[in-house]
Amino acid sequence: MSLFDEIKLGLEQAIDYNNGKLEARRTVRSILPLETFSAMEIKEIRKSTGMTQALFAKYMGVSVKTVEAWESGKNKPEGSARRMLALTREDPQFPRSSGILCD
Repeated sequence: MSLFDEIKLGLEQAIDYNNGKLEARRTVRSILPLETFSAMEIKEIRKSTGMTQALFAKYMGVSVKTVEAWESGKNKPEGSARRMLALTREDPQFPRSSGILCD
């Protein structure tokens, strides 16, 4: 199907929808909730990657002090750091396979 035909079909479907002749398709997506991690779990995740605290900090996009605070339980990771920890726990090779860590 040519680009013109695809655009034409899309416009025809939009008109049909607007005139009540066509129901809109719906796709429901869900996002897994962010997990929480204990200090011990964070340390185990880091060690499973074979990274030092300094290298892990660069990988996570935080300071070494932040990683130290996470691993000692003084602070807890938030937001995207929690998502990255979950991805890394599931696949310790994720830093390499994703291209973030280059050898």
